[in-house]
Amino acid sequence: MTTKKTRDEGQASHLEFDDNAVLARVVGAHDRHLAEIERKLNVEITRRGNKFTLQGGSPARAHAAQVLRDLYTHARDGQDVSVLDLDRALRLGLTSDSVVASGTNVTTPRRVIRPRTPGQARYLEALSKNDLVLGLGPAGTGKTYLAVAVGVSLLARGEVDRLILSRPAVEAGERLGFLPGDMKEKVDPYLRPLYDALHDMLPAEQIQRRIDEGVIEVAPLAFMRGRTLAHSYVILDEAQNTTTQQMKMFLTRLGEGARMAVTGDPTQTDLPPGIVSGLSEARSVLDGVEGVDIVQFTEEDVVRHPLVRRIVQAYAAHDSRRLGAKRPV
Repeated sequence: MTTKKTRDEGQASHLEFDDNAVLARVVGAHDRHLAEIERKLNVEITRRGNKFTLQGGSPARAHAAQVLRDLYTHARDGQDVSVLDLDRALRLGLTSDSVVASGTNVTTPRRVIRPRTPGQARYLEALSKNDLVLGLGPAGTGKTYLAVAVGVSLLARGEVDRLILSRPAVEAGERLGFLPGDMKEKVDPYLRPLYDALHDMLPAEQIQRRIDEGVIEVAPLAFMRGRTLAHSYVILDEAQNTTTQQMKMFLTRLGEGARMAVTGDPTQTDLPPGIVSGLSEARSVLDGVEGVDIVQFTEEDVVRHPLVRRIVQAYAAHDSRRLGAKRPV
């Protein structure tokens, strides 16, 4: 990025950028992104062409200037600037070394997937270096999406022969008989998020052709029993809904040349009371095992609507208060 150095003049700072076309994406329609920065950081921003004047307290001006630089770099790389990007820039910054390191980008046939938080960058690095990775954390952190991106990338490059995506259907017991339709019709609604991620990264005709050829398989966890999954990239999603026996069964399917990603949120299990989640147990059992990495996401890694992060934080605070109230005095 080429910008002139910010200079302080009393209660004002000044920025100048080179490319007005890029700036159009930075400021948003009718300068709505600038208005949000002003509101969140309590600063006043005046724009004249490619020149900005920032007024307010010194820390707030410095923060706002960095947000504008981050968004400019993001937009200059050809990316649109969404409300989510703005929210992340305000919270975390989009251009920290850990996030934009080129080695963490994932190229798929339809798009290049870039990490948007330091936690996502750490996760992608773990997926690139280990045969088994557990991605744990709240909804909206990209655990499954990024794992699918890595699997599609490996498949496209010929580094694996198959991509296998699995979920426990309905619940750990996988009692599907009460649902209408044949087996595919029963389980497809529970596998829909995996299909959605695939469609983001591969043309629809390629997905169907590869499913027909058996190169891509999307199946409930029960279908994994008794198999050896070799030369494959295997993803188990919603793994908090596995029992300890199911988790052990799945992990021991790992065959020659295969890699696995296991994702889930241990705090959101649908298991009956008193049943230990296989994901929670695996986190303890596998900690420190060579070839295994465990990545814990937090609410700071949520990349959905900004309200999702606040919802996660509110529930975490509520659970903390509830547990505190239960502790004996």
